[in-house]
Amino acid sequence: MGVNEIPALSADGNVNVFVEIPKDSQNKYEYDENLGMIVLDRTLHSSVHYPTDYGFVPGTHGADGEPLDAMVLVDNSTFPGCLLQARIVGVLTIRSTGGRPERKVLGVPAREPRLAEYEDVSDVPEHQLREIEHFFEVFKDLEGSEIGVVGWEGAQRAEALLEEAIRAGEGEEAPAKDCP
Repeated sequence: MGVNEIPALSADGNVNVFVEIPKDSQNKYEYDENLGMIVLDRTLHSSVHYPTDYGFVPGTHGADGEPLDAMVLVDNSTFPGCLLQARIVGVLTIRSTGGRPERKVLGVPAREPRLAEYEDVSDVPEHQLREIEHFFEVFKDLEGSEIGVVGWEGAQRAEALLEEAIRAGEGEEAPAKDCP
């Protein structure tokens, strides 16, 4: 089964996240659909590292036409190409250099007992959320790109965004354009 054949949701209703970049990495890996493998896109130009495992939800299409971005809070990083089942707790909206909003869902591993109480972004420690925001504010500074953080929304908004992206991935309807 290829990545494109993996459903967005697992049989028990958790969100499948295909990890491209492990937590603490300075390497930006991406799944290359044409090659069917993970490739090194670049090493971050700044002395920062990814604060979460980072990847996408297979079988979805966001407003940018690409799979929905996903971050998963983990204590120990996984590895590029790992499929992780998560429970979505919120969504972060950032604004890219061109001004286009990008949404990234935030989840926790579905079977991680230490994070079982995390049901909404409001359950995540404020400092941890600020670390994630800070990463996105500065990780492209030395590349000449400006990223702005718009803010967090809770699990209910994240679930609605996920449902839209799943429908768009199935070709049922075009994804809604992101707006602040």
